Amino acid sequence: MEVTNEVFPTDPEQFTKLMEKGPDGPIFMVNLLKFKEKAEYEDGRETDLSGRDAYMIYGRTVSDILPKFGGRAVFAADVTFLSLGKVEELWDEVAIAMYPARADMVRMSMSDEWREASVHRSAGLKGQLNIETVLPAMQADSPWAQGLLKG
Repeated sequence: MEVTNEVFPTDPEQFTKLMEKGPDGPIFMVNLLKFKEKAEYEDGRETDLSGRDAYMIYGRTVSDILPKFGGRAVFAADVTFLSLGKVEELWDEVAIAMYPARADMVRMSMSDEWREASVHRSAGLKGQLNIETVLPAMQADSPWAQGLLKG
Protein backbone atom coordinates (compact mmCIF):
# COMPACT_ATOMS: atom_id res chain seq x y z
CA MET A 1 0.00 0.00 0.00
CA GLU A 2 1.38 3.36 -1.00
CA VAL A 3 0.34 6.38 1.08
CA THR A 4 0.75 9.94 -0.19
CA ASN A 5 -0.04 12.89 2.06
CA GLU A 6 -1.26 15.97 0.19
CA VAL A 7 -2.33 19.48 1.13
CA PHE A 8 -4.49 20.03 -1.98
CA PRO A 9 -5.97 17.53 -4.46
CA THR A 10 -3.64 16.76 -7.37
CA ASP A 11 -5.41 13.82 -9.00
CA PRO A 12 -7.96 15.10 -11.58
CA GLU A 13 -9.97 11.86 -11.36
CA GLN A 14 -10.18 12.14 -7.57
CA PHE A 15 -11.30 15.77 -7.85
CA THR A 16 -13.99 14.83 -10.42
CA LYS A 17 -15.32 12.13 -8.06
CA LEU A 18 -15.37 14.64 -5.20
CA MET A 19 -17.74 16.80 -7.24
CA GLU A 20 -20.21 13.90 -7.69
CA LYS A 21 -23.27 13.60 -5.43
CA GLY A 22 -21.76 11.06 -3.08
CA PRO A 23 -23.56 8.76 -0.65
CA ASP A 24 -27.01 9.53 0.74
CA GLY A 25 -27.08 10.92 4.24
CA PRO A 26 -24.33 12.37 6.37
CA ILE A 27 -20.64 11.85 5.76
CA PHE A 28 -17.88 11.83 8.33
CA MET A 29 -14.57 13.11 6.99
CA VAL A 30 -11.61 11.51 8.76
CA ASN A 31 -8.57 13.78 8.49
CA LEU A 32 -5.12 12.34 9.17
CA LEU A 33 -2.92 15.39 9.63
CA LYS A 34 0.84 15.83 9.41
CA PHE A 35 2.17 19.24 10.45
CA LYS A 36 5.23 21.16 9.30
CA GLU A 37 7.77 21.82 12.02
CA LYS A 38 7.52 25.57 11.37
CA ALA A 39 4.64 27.32 9.61
CA GLU A 40 5.45 28.54 6.10
CA TYR A 41 3.06 31.11 4.63
CA GLU A 42 2.81 31.35 0.85
CA ASP A 43 2.91 35.17 1.00
CA GLY A 44 6.32 34.97 2.70
CA ARG A 45 5.24 36.57 5.99
CA GLU A 46 7.54 36.06 8.94
CA THR A 47 6.14 33.92 11.73
CA ASP A 48 7.22 32.14 14.86
CA LEU A 49 4.25 29.77 14.64
CA SER A 50 4.74 26.05 14.44
CA GLY A 51 2.87 24.19 11.72
CA ARG A 52 0.47 22.88 14.36
CA ASP A 53 -0.16 26.41 15.68
CA ALA A 54 -0.96 27.73 12.19
CA TYR A 55 -3.27 24.79 11.51
CA MET A 56 -5.06 25.38 14.84
CA ILE A 57 -5.92 28.92 13.68
CA TYR A 58 -7.51 27.30 10.63
CA GLY A 59 -9.19 24.61 12.75
CA ARG A 60 -10.84 27.07 15.14
CA THR A 61 -12.17 29.11 12.23
CA VAL A 62 -13.50 26.02 10.43
CA SER A 63 -15.25 24.89 13.63
CA ASP A 64 -17.18 28.17 13.44
CA ILE A 65 -17.85 27.85 9.69
CA LEU A 66 -19.03 24.21 9.75
CA PRO A 67 -22.50 24.89 11.25
CA LYS A 68 -23.25 27.36 8.42
CA PHE A 69 -23.11 24.35 6.09
CA GLY A 70 -24.92 21.95 8.42
CA GLY A 71 -21.73 20.33 9.68
CA ARG A 72 -19.81 20.17 12.90
CA ALA A 73 -16.52 19.05 14.38
CA VAL A 74 -16.95 15.58 15.91
CA PHE A 75 -13.52 14.60 17.21
CA ALA A 76 -9.87 15.68 17.29
CA ALA A 77 -6.94 14.04 19.07
CA ASP A 78 -3.17 13.70 18.83
CA VAL A 79 -1.71 10.50 17.41
CA THR A 80 0.54 8.92 20.04
CA PHE A 81 1.27 5.36 18.91
CA LEU A 82 0.75 2.93 16.04
CA SER A 83 -0.31 -0.34 17.62
CA LEU A 84 -0.85 -2.32 14.40
CA GLY A 85 0.61 -2.02 10.94
CA LYS A 86 3.53 0.01 9.66
CA VAL A 87 3.91 3.41 8.08
CA GLU A 88 7.03 5.34 7.29
CA GLU A 89 5.89 8.28 9.41
CA LEU A 90 2.90 8.66 11.74
CA TRP A 91 0.36 11.44 11.37
CA ASP A 92 0.29 14.03 14.14
CA GLU A 93 -3.45 14.35 14.63
CA VAL A 94 -6.77 12.78 13.68
CA ALA A 95 -9.81 15.01 13.24
CA ILE A 96 -13.35 14.07 12.18
CA ALA A 97 -15.97 16.46 10.83
CA MET A 98 -19.58 15.60 9.95
CA TYR A 99 -21.45 17.10 7.00
CA PRO A 100 -25.08 16.44 6.01
CA ALA A 101 -23.82 15.50 2.51
CA ARG A 102 -20.64 15.62 0.45
CA ALA A 103 -22.02 18.64 -1.43
CA ASP A 104 -22.13 20.60 1.86
CA MET A 105 -18.44 19.94 2.43
CA VAL A 106 -17.63 21.03 -1.13
CA ARG A 107 -19.74 24.19 -0.74
CA MET A 108 -17.94 25.04 2.49
CA SER A 109 -14.52 24.57 0.89
CA MET A 110 -15.53 26.94 -1.91
CA SER A 111 -16.76 29.66 0.45
CA ASP A 112 -14.84 32.91 0.82
CA GLU A 113 -14.69 32.42 4.58
CA TRP A 114 -13.05 28.98 4.21
CA ARG A 115 -10.62 30.20 1.56
CA GLU A 116 -9.55 33.06 3.80
CA ALA A 117 -8.86 30.66 6.68
CA SER A 118 -7.14 28.10 4.45
CA VAL A 119 -3.92 30.18 4.28
CA HIS A 120 -3.24 28.89 7.81
CA ARG A 121 -4.02 25.33 6.71
CA SER A 122 -1.49 25.56 3.88
CA ALA A 123 1.08 27.19 6.14
CA GLY A 124 0.78 24.50 8.79
CA LEU A 125 0.23 21.25 6.93
CA LYS A 126 2.98 19.08 5.58
CA GLY A 127 0.24 16.81 4.23
CA GLN A 128 -2.91 14.92 5.07
CA LEU A 129 -5.29 12.19 4.09
CA ASN A 130 -9.04 12.93 3.93
CA ILE A 131 -11.17 9.81 4.12
CA GLU A 132 -14.92 10.01 3.53
CA THR A 133 -16.88 7.59 5.70
CA VAL A 134 -20.58 6.84 6.23
CA LEU A 135 -22.50 5.00 8.91
CA PRO A 136 -23.36 1.45 7.85
CA ALA A 137 -27.10 1.12 7.14
CA MET A 138 -27.49 -1.46 9.90
CA GLN A 139 -26.10 1.02 12.48
CA ALA A 140 -27.70 4.25 11.26
CA ASP A 141 -30.75 3.93 13.53
CA SER A 142 -28.84 2.84 16.63
CA PRO A 143 -28.81 5.15 19.68
CA TRP A 144 -25.04 5.51 19.26
CA ALA A 145 -25.39 6.69 15.66
CA GLN A 146 -28.26 9.02 16.49
CA GLY A 147 -26.09 10.59 19.19
CA LEU A 148 -23.35 11.21 16.62
CA LEU A 149 -25.81 12.81 14.23
CA LYS A 150 -27.39 15.09 16.83
CA GLY A 151 -24.15 16.14 18.48
